[in-house]
Amino acid sequence: MTSTADRILRTYLVLMVISTSASSMIWGINTLFLLDAGLSIGEAFAANAFFTAGMVLFEVPTGVVADTVGRRASYLLGSATLVGSTLLYLVLWQSQAPFAAWAGASILLGLGFTFFSGATEAWLVDGLNATGYSGSLESAFAKGQIAGGIAMMGGTIAGGVLAQVIDLGVPYAVRAVLLALTFVVAWRAMHDVGFEPQPRRSLPTEMRGILRASLKHGLGNPPVRWLMLGAPFAAGVSAYGFYAAQPYLLELYGSADSYAIAGLAASLVAGAQIAGGASASLVSRAFRRRTSVLLITTIVTAAALALIGLVANFWVVLALLAIWGIMYAAAMPVRQAFLNGLIPSAQRATVLSSDNLLASGGGVIIQPALGKSADAWSYGTAYVISAVIQLLALPFILLARRERAVSDAPPATATEDQVLTPA
Repeated sequence: MTSTADRILRTYLVLMVISTSASSMIWGINTLFLLDAGLSIGEAFAANAFFTAGMVLFEVPTGVVADTVGRRASYLLGSATLVGSTLLYLVLWQSQAPFAAWAGASILLGLGFTFFSGATEAWLVDGLNATGYSGSLESAFAKGQIAGGIAMMGGTIAGGVLAQVIDLGVPYAVRAVLLALTFVVAWRAMHDVGFEPQPRRSLPTEMRGILRASLKHGLGNPPVRWLMLGAPFAAGVSAYGFYAAQPYLLELYGSADSYAIAGLAASLVAGAQIAGGASASLVSRAFRRRTSVLLITTIVTAAALALIGLVANFWVVLALLAIWGIMYAAAMPVRQAFLNGLIPSAQRATVLSSDNLLASGGGVIIQPALGKSADAWSYGTAYVISAVIQLLALPFILLARRERAVSDAPPATATEDQVLTPA
């Protein structure tokens, strides 16, 4: 690896650690925070759905920003937006604001994350391609996932403990400080490499051009299209599965105010993410095709979700959450490598944002529906329903497999050019 490629990967890992530490400060207690603010279970998941709706609304426009102005500019805008919206969440909690205010703040949070989503991944892949990176994309993404998992473990535990010892608002204040630090680091160390901003024309003209090319290389490209269309099912289920675990585990534990337990449970998912990321390259090399990995992990995650709903035992559910997290984490770098191997640099951020848009669209519908199911029946019943929804992704993975895309071959059977260069 060249020194420049090493610096790019190192910057990516540092940003991943700080931003994930910031985000995960509240992951272990977010649902409890919303309930403490006076929202019902259904309203809490509806607020999360508005966050996802914000991502749906802004994914493609912010992807266009990243593909025209630059990946660094998009990342900085995301950091600034997230600082402001996190502080707004804190104000709403203190004032016991009505649901409509939470919906608006959640949309702003979604906007902040859309500036991150496609831009960060596109920045990394472009930089590695331009600087002679000698490894596979699975390896790079897996390192980011491991770093993010370590940061998530620390953040969720710290957030849970701070909420337990002081109050539920402190993790949000700490999160805002860490996001401000992310902005500073990105300003100093994140520079666009391997990407040239497009010549400035009128914004509508730029957006139309980028969107046309993105449709061609996204939904217009069959193997990419099928994975994108399968994303809403897995993404909607994963959001519910993680956030519902907080109150569900407290219910099984028998103590509604043990916030440290909620943080510890979230950190278990983080540990699973580390294990899944560490095994991603090994798992990929064990199979001839990346879609084989995606098929197996989808089936196992569905089985784990069903058992979480059926076995009402705190310790067993903890173990099943770990299995679910490991499978999900092992699949993500493989899926990222499959998609990035088929997307040209000029449209990378927008296509990846389109993928995130479809995934978020699933969250807008599935997450509140599962929340309503938990309200009407129980958390366990909603987990069983989520397992069925997860399995709906299987036909799309099979369709992507049928296309026999060049990026379906992992590094063990594909040349480095095939892995890193879009077909």
